[in-house]
Amino acid sequence: MNLAPAMTELHPAPDLSAIWAALEALTDPEIPVVTLRELGILREVRRGDDGGVEVVITPTYSGCPAMAQIEDDIRSTLAALGLPVRVVTQLAPAWTTDWITEAAREKLRQYGIAPPSACTPPAAAGERVLRFAARASAEPVPCPRCGSTHTSELAHFGSTACKSQWRCLDCLEPFDYFKPY
Repeated sequence: MNLAPAMTELHPAPDLSAIWAALEALTDPEIPVVTLRELGILREVRRGDDGGVEVVITPTYSGCPAMAQIEDDIRSTLAALGLPVRVVTQLAPAWTTDWITEAAREKLRQYGIAPPSACTPPAAAGERVLRFAARASAEPVPCPRCGSTHTSELAHFGSTACKSQWRCLDCLEPFDYFKPY
């Protein structure tokens, strides 16, 4: 027996803008200063056939260990609104650092993570883009603490696989760099 129509008549479901607003508060479990939407992980919210909500997410890379926590956070946030939710992980088009907003880039910098440079134009909605993770060696990675471009890579993998470990040769501080791809 489907009770969704009766419940909808008594308590109308929030519109999509209210659902987006609720999801806006969700931060990345590994980088709590930026939201899932600012990182481009939260891709789409749409109504499901059952009266619930379908949320589309794209991981920063296919093996991202934070995805289970992200799904749980989405489910609990929308459950608080009384909505059944289905979370869909979409791998194509693949996530790209072009989807990180300018606000998030600044938040990353202030948090001590060097954001990727926005050197390529963002992909249009629905466009499939193939990019290579190789970084031009002439492109300096500025230190998020002092701004110096006198930096060097210590390890290709940092605190997470989507970041590499760098060191500033001026202030001598280590920092993560969000890999551009």
